[in-house]
Amino acid sequence: MVTMHRNHDSTVADAHATSGAVGTETRAFDRALAALRIGFGLTFLWAFFDKLLALGFSTGAITDDAGARTGIDFFANDAAWLNGGNPTEGFLAFGVPANNPFQSMFNSMAGDAWVNVLFMAGLLGVGITLTFGIGMRLGTIAGALMYLLMWTASLPLENNPVIDDHMLGLLSMIVLGLSAAGNTWGLGNAWSKTSLVRRAPLLR
Repeated sequence: MVTMHRNHDSTVADAHATSGAVGTETRAFDRALAALRIGFGLTFLWAFFDKLLALGFSTGAITDDAGARTGIDFFANDAAWLNGGNPTEGFLAFGVPANNPFQSMFNSMAGDAWVNVLFMAGLLGVGITLTFGIGMRLGTIAGALMYLLMWTASLPLENNPVIDDHMLGLLSMIVLGLSAAGNTWGLGNAWSKTSLVRRAPLLR
């Protein structure tokens, strides 16, 4: 009987140890997903405000003859969206490869107001949902669509036939959308309990 009690106690101890290890790994995984989510969210938000105000890391940058950034022309005329700039024209008109099968389609959209509005709304909306962990389903769907369009506009790729940073972003959106990434370091739990989300689960 003593041996049986010892075996039982050992089994219980092993189970608790295993449970603790699994719990630790789960928490680490949740935090890793949260860090990935926030990183993408801040990337989208920065792109939005840079194009909105010409913060100088892309839009409104002052460069020398070698292309090195030497300063910032904040709120630059014809660069910042709020000061006459066009956030999509440069890429759609000049950034699409000449041998892209959809070049004419993308070129035809360059400078259109509706394209600018949808693009900027996408950057802001995806940025907010990912940064704060709310509306993750719609946010990741929109983010995946944006990455897919940018990937399509970049064809043919230079360094790999299929995979580039846009495709990796698309895959990340799928992972974040299928997980509960908004619950850790985010407002996902509180958001999911609101009456609005209960009535429309797609907003979760």
